[in-house]
Amino acid sequence: MGDILSYGFMQRAFVAGIAMAVFAGVISVFIVLRRVAFLGSGISHAAFGGVAIGFFLGINPLSTALVYCVAVSFAIEIVSSKGRLAEDTAIGIFFSASMAMGVLLISLSKSYTVDLFGYLFGSILAIGSGEAWLAVSMAAAVILIFAVILKDLLFITFNEELAVVNGVPVRLIKSIFLISMAIAIVIGIKVVGIILISALLVIPGAAAKMLTQRLYGMLAISCVIAVLSTMGGLVASYVYGLAPGGTIVMVLSLFFAASFLAKILR
Repeated sequence: MGDILSYGFMQRAFVAGIAMAVFAGVISVFIVLRRVAFLGSGISHAAFGGVAIGFFLGINPLSTALVYCVAVSFAIEIVSSKGRLAEDTAIGIFFSASMAMGVLLISLSKSYTVDLFGYLFGSILAIGSGEAWLAVSMAAAVILIFAVILKDLLFITFNEELAVVNGVPVRLIKSIFLISMAIAIVIGIKVVGIILISALLVIPGAAAKMLTQRLYGMLAISCVIAVLSTMGGLVASYVYGLAPGGTIVMVLSLFFAASFLAKILR
């Protein structure tokens, strides 16, 4: 372990990865409890459209992905509520349209030289110092906001209609939740990539729910599983020369399998 941490790129990978893991561990619990796993998956895949816009315009793809993910999150919410469509239908429309737009823009762009593979499958070992500390700052800020809205978010999660009656600012809390999810996705693009980020947003919370029904217990277990999976995946990828993003998700999947076995054997 000491040998691994002697390299600067591994230090930055651990800093950014652990920040992302703690962030994902918290938001994953609410994604599972609110049963919006498909929303997270849809927005993460729609991020490809945002990345493609960045390539096409010649600006930072992660900044365009963040703006695009936030816009798609609210668009899904508006179309499903105002258009009286099921949420999964709205997600399917925006997911498909964003992927198609991304493919078109990438095919039209003649100047991009950045490795698109890194955005699709992650490039945590190539992360810079600025990106690592940006990930830490964004994760810390959003976790602090979650701590402030935790009570109201929990109220909405279990009974939205009753929360409205009791004067909880439901629309504001849901907007904060959607923006937080978009930020988590953009940070996660560098860690595990667009294809695999939905795993980091769903599996820690799902595994924690197998082990306890207490909210704070779920939050703690989810964060621990996400952090251990990230650290274990990074170490295994370094030792065996594997792709870091895929290795992290496979370790996460093993944690879920162990949690499932622990639940059915109790």
